[in-house]
Amino acid sequence: MLLEDLSKRLTERALVAGSRMPPWPETVRGVPNGVLRSALFGAIGRCKRARLDRELIASVEGVVIWYSGMQLDQTDLDVWEGILHLSRNADLVQPIQFGARQFLRLIGRGGPNGDSLGKGDRKWLKSVITRLAGANVELRQGPYTYIGSLINEVLLDDTNGQYMLTLNPRMRVLFSRDAYTGVDWTIRRSLQGYPLAQWLHGYYSTHARPYPLNVDTLHSLCGSKTGASAKTEMAKERALRCWRTATLEPALQLLEKAHNDCGQYFRSKISPGGLVTVERTPTIAQKKHLQKRGQYPLLFGG
Repeated sequence: MLLEDLSKRLTERALVAGSRMPPWPETVRGVPNGVLRSALFGAIGRCKRARLDRELIASVEGVVIWYSGMQLDQTDLDVWEGILHLSRNADLVQPIQFGARQFLRLIGRGGPNGDSLGKGDRKWLKSVITRLAGANVELRQGPYTYIGSLINEVLLDDTNGQYMLTLNPRMRVLFSRDAYTGVDWTIRRSLQGYPLAQWLHGYYSTHARPYPLNVDTLHSLCGSKTGASAKTEMAKERALRCWRTATLEPALQLLEKAHNDCGQYFRSKISPGGLVTVERTPTIAQKKHLQKRGQYPLLFGG
């Protein structure tokens, strides 16, 4: 009975008092852990998008996602992260407003200073926002299941490129304490054009102390379609070995360089049997989490 009462109070607190998004610094992008630990925004590159109808999305244990809409990739995540960023520390009941050029610069489009933006970029942004508005998820993360859209409503003034959009206030449950991660924007932006490296960055950012994973597990979690058309198990295994050598290993090397360029520790190793081990410097919040569990400091590089 006590546990039931506690669960009820926590649920009421999350749903009634929690329409205001938490704040996070300008240097990061807040994203629900369940999103980053799944193939919802896959590392699919420039493949043809599929339309999914309540399809179960690959995810880690403890996260369940059913998705309907056009397949999403890492560029879609850039836009959704930007929208969430503008919504931080705001009441989700209220709409957010922004200009297309302003927003494109926010997400790193148009070159280093955003000076090369053109009509094609604005058209691209409109197509992504339309795709996100048509995306519906059933996402179970922790004690809550969010069922709804990634963007609620959108109004675009085509005469001046001004957007007004709203998010579902119930989405706030995905941003409760320890349920979301602040992804380092400098690192993510430096990896634009490398979708697997971006996906790996998001995934490992959610872990204060990453646990080893098999190559085939990462292959599934990131949404890769490599080997999907293989007719035999031998052909699938060959495709997976090729993916490891030609795609995963270079992506991990890119991620290590991006961290090093920012003065952050990141090391990865793949065993002959295909076990991927990663060591990274946890964030301040993650260090506090580890300290509470008696697991910090960590000895890296041993």
